[in-house]
Amino acid sequence: MTPTTEHLALPFFDDVHRALAARLSPWVAQQQLDESDDRRACREWVKLLGAQGWLRYCVPAGNNGALGGALPALDSRALVILREALAFQSPLADFSFAMQGLGSGAITLAGTATQQAAYLPKVAAGDRIAAFALSEPEAGSDVAAMATTAVQTASGWTLNGTKTWISNGGIADFYVVFAKTDASAGARGITAFIVDADTPGLDSSEHIAVMAPHPLATLRFNDCQLPASAQLGEANGGFKLAMQTLDIFRASVAGAALGMARRALAEAIAHAQQRKMFGHTLADFQLTQAKLGEMAALIDAAALLTYRAAWLRDSSEIQPDASGAAARQQRTVAAAMAKMTATENAQKVIDMALQMHGGMGVKVGTKVESLYRDIRSLRIYEGATEVQQLIIGKAVLQS
Repeated sequence: MTPTTEHLALPFFDDVHRALAARLSPWVAQQQLDESDDRRACREWVKLLGAQGWLRYCVPAGNNGALGGALPALDSRALVILREALAFQSPLADFSFAMQGLGSGAITLAGTATQQAAYLPKVAAGDRIAAFALSEPEAGSDVAAMATTAVQTASGWTLNGTKTWISNGGIADFYVVFAKTDASAGARGITAFIVDADTPGLDSSEHIAVMAPHPLATLRFNDCQLPASAQLGEANGGFKLAMQTLDIFRASVAGAALGMARRALAEAIAHAQQRKMFGHTLADFQLTQAKLGEMAALIDAAALLTYRAAWLRDSSEIQPDASGAAARQQRTVAAAMAKMTATENAQKVIDMALQMHGGMGVKVGTKVESLYRDIRSLRIYEGATEVQQLIIGKAVLQS
């Protein structure tokens, strides 16, 4: 199946986005990788996405293209287009792409010229796998509760603690790690660091198995020695940096949910047109038509919120007056609405598609069965639905 591109005619997109989709959609439809081993498959997807130039959209171009990016700056609409198309074909391909962006995003935002030159071109080429290490056993949505510490030494930093639910854990070549550098300052006492995977004192061997297999691990830091140059961004500015990074990629999570929902609808339509019942096809029945109509409306509602959020974020890059507190809140709320609505609606659409397939819907190996497992984590990671509701609710009360 080929991802749809009709939505690219909407005014949220520019010609550069339409050209991207025109190249991407036919390529995605031709890709078939053996994903029975999720860790091996992720490495293969990163190599393939890098070789074909798609990972270049995860990083900025830099001066004279030195950083390897396809565009001058990270572009939320390009990220949404890529994730939607990749997730339509393979949620694991989408995961592989997204983590290259999220894992290196803080380096794009706050890295020194030396740090950016050392990591971003290799991320864009698929030569180094990136990871973002924020969550802990007792600090998920409550980031300020993190217990991992970084203590300054004469030669750099000593890192101790545990991170968990880390995507690309165990296969990443480097991690952007957030740690407490001022225990008394809460969220204002967090600093970011770049930690190479082969750094002594880092153990990433504890893999986590989940219902839709993809690489996850717990990271343990035991007197992990880092040079001073490993610090990323300002001291005690890590919380703000983490939130800025997540804000850029939150709309792209909604894009991934859209891709999965669109695939579920396509599978449902194909099944309804082929399945024979009582001398008719399933598509001939009004109940089927009503369900397909509801699915299509849920997808379009989520799509409009998603594309608006990405457009607002990109507009802030070129509008000098878009940097005020009110504008920033507008972008944050729009991204929260998009992420919440797209993931929740995709769950509903995929559930209806599975129900329409009857017994075949729960057979392991069918597309709707795997989508049913794949979509569930999107309602949790990078800010659970309940967190998005709080963001939106607080903003409504302040308006």
